[in-house]
Amino acid sequence: MQQHSLGALAGLKVVDAARVLAGPYAGQILGDHGADVVKVEGPEGDECRGFGPPFVNGSSAYFNAVNRNKRSVLLDLGQEGDRERFFAMLETADVLIENFKLSTLRAWGIPDAKWFVDNFPRLIHCRITGFGDEGPYGRLPGYDAAVQAMAGLLSINGDLGAEPVRLGVPVVDLTTGMNAAMAVLLALQARHRTGRGQMADVSLYDSAVSVAHPFLTNYLHSGKVPRPSGNRHANIVPYNVYKTRTVALFIAVANDRLFTKLCAHLGRADLPADARFATNRARVENREQLEEALRQTFENTDGERLGPALLADGVPAAPILDIEAVANSEHARFRGMVVRSPDYTGPGIPIKLTDTPGSIRLAPPTLGNTVLAANDTVFMP
Repeated sequence: MQQHSLGALAGLKVVDAARVLAGPYAGQILGDHGADVVKVEGPEGDECRGFGPPFVNGSSAYFNAVNRNKRSVLLDLGQEGDRERFFAMLETADVLIENFKLSTLRAWGIPDAKWFVDNFPRLIHCRITGFGDEGPYGRLPGYDAAVQAMAGLLSINGDLGAEPVRLGVPVVDLTTGMNAAMAVLLALQARHRTGRGQMADVSLYDSAVSVAHPFLTNYLHSGKVPRPSGNRHANIVPYNVYKTRTVALFIAVANDRLFTKLCAHLGRADLPADARFATNRARVENREQLEEALRQTFENTDGERLGPALLADGVPAAPILDIEAVANSEHARFRGMVVRSPDYTGPGIPIKLTDTPGSIRLAPPTLGNTVLAANDTVFMP
């Protein structure tokens, strides 16, 4: 494991009682930056321990990627004695992350989600749900792909006229996890002033709707229903994949200066001189004509030479790499975004702090690898 000084959240005590992805990812973010995170699991364990293959030390790689820097305590919260031990942990905890069903809480004698902060006034209670506990969709189960569908994301993903396509990565769960971690930090900042904790209500649905950009805002201001656009951008042209004689390149040109540079490399100085393509607004309005001209030009170009030349000139031109190429890239290694060690192999820490850097101190825990002490606390002194 990496050896570092205390992280930015050293001393923060977190009970991570969430399952699967969004909540555990939030707990891992806090743990990466020094928090003492205790993962509470039932006798069967978090079900994503079985989301494989591949498996490492009995748990799936999927589980391991969002549960490092934690210890595991096994509690059967359906049993009154274990619930009391769980509540005893909350007496000294700063943060609780959970995604229990409201019906489950009530079966445990907890009338509503506000009960936690009412009974543990300094606690930051981060509650993660699919759609919230109230409202037309309130209490519905939340799964990444289903929420993508209900939040409109499938309707705008893929090629026009083709079947709707789920975003390949679980973007809703991961975004919700990031929002949850941010919510915890916001609530902690407020507690510095007030001395009181509060509940952070974070839902998959809200997170999904919040990232439907720019399609949602475009609809709200135009009344036009967005449709799938493949790799195109609704508001920027050129912004697409272009095939060359050798490799495909993703070109993302966000202003007129870059468009002029791109055309100079392509030997098409006539395009930015054409009033139809001189500004981004004009290029969007005349998208089809410009795209056809660019397709023909790129097809006669050596992309292996053009891509590096464009990048060197400041024009975004990206080769389309597969995951193997990313995992083995020098830059991913340089940035510490792929970790390979005897104790842990997985993604790195994306947030780099200069004075209090994050670190990987603990491998993902085996089920119940930490035993509650006699006084029911497992937190570090």
